Amino acid sequence: MAIVEFLGPINRESMEIDIANLSELKEVFKDDQDIQGWLETSAIAVNDELVSHLNIPLLSQDKISFLPPVCGG
Repeated sequence: MAIVEFLGPINRESMEIDIANLSELKEVFKDDQDIQGWLETSAIAVNDELVSHLNIPLLSQDKISFLPPVCGG
């Protein structure tokens, strides 16, 4: 199972999830309006490396991170 972590203002506990690739995240969170919004605006990293497409295969114990947009000063 992969581990999903939600960073910054997403304010969710990490969770384990059984998916084959990142495209399946949309299906897992299809009824969760809060996460759907973050899926549209957040960058996604797998094992701390940003990814540009969602067809990346996942292995057991991969870490998926939602990286919401932030602004700083």
